[in-house]
Amino acid sequence: MPHDHHDHDHLSPSGHPFREDNDTPLSYWQCMEIAVRELMIEKGEVTAAEVADQIGAMDSRSPANGAAVVARAWTDPAFKARLLEDASAASKEMGFDIGPLNLIAVENTADTHNLIVCTLCSCYPRNLLGLPPDWYKTREYRSRAVREPRAVLREFGVDLPDDVTVRVHDSTADMRYVVLPARPDGTDGMEEAALAELVTRDSMIGTGLPKSPA
Repeated sequence: MPHDHHDHDHLSPSGHPFREDNDTPLSYWQCMEIAVRELMIEKGEVTAAEVADQIGAMDSRSPANGAAVVARAWTDPAFKARLLEDASAASKEMGFDIGPLNLIAVENTADTHNLIVCTLCSCYPRNLLGLPPDWYKTREYRSRAVREPRAVLREFGVDLPDDVTVRVHDSTADMRYVVLPARPDGTDGMEEAALAELVTRDSMIGTGLPKSPA
């Protein structure tokens, strides 16, 4: 399963990756969004500045938020228990509001590895991890992650022993998953901030592992 490096294959004369212009006609839903937004501003329900602030907050979401949650779970057993019981509420404790979605944390252990996919579209815990990678949305990943998860994991560099069970979790419109990866060996005594640096985006999807402290 390739990572999202494909946009470097085709470069413009200036050396920048080629991207097609997106100045196509607006879709029905884009027109609807603009109409509703402008109507709400006109009626005083929300201001243009508030809309801009919310867009900025959405754009600022990144895997670093999820990494902070994982690092807290690695160092605080009580928080870890709350995360595995109700990941939405536990994430909110740290200031990451998942909204109305039901977020479920699944833990990687010595005998179980979890892999996240959305077979229907690209449902993803954006409130915690930011935008999904391009490969997560591809038909190839969405189909193969269910049919042959071990093969997909090997293509990401994760070659699991035969005695490790692979569990594939299918996200839905109102339910998202995040992987709590196993804490790497050799991290005893490390502070939360340093541990968070070891947590990768892919390790919270299940297609990768945390970095080694070495």
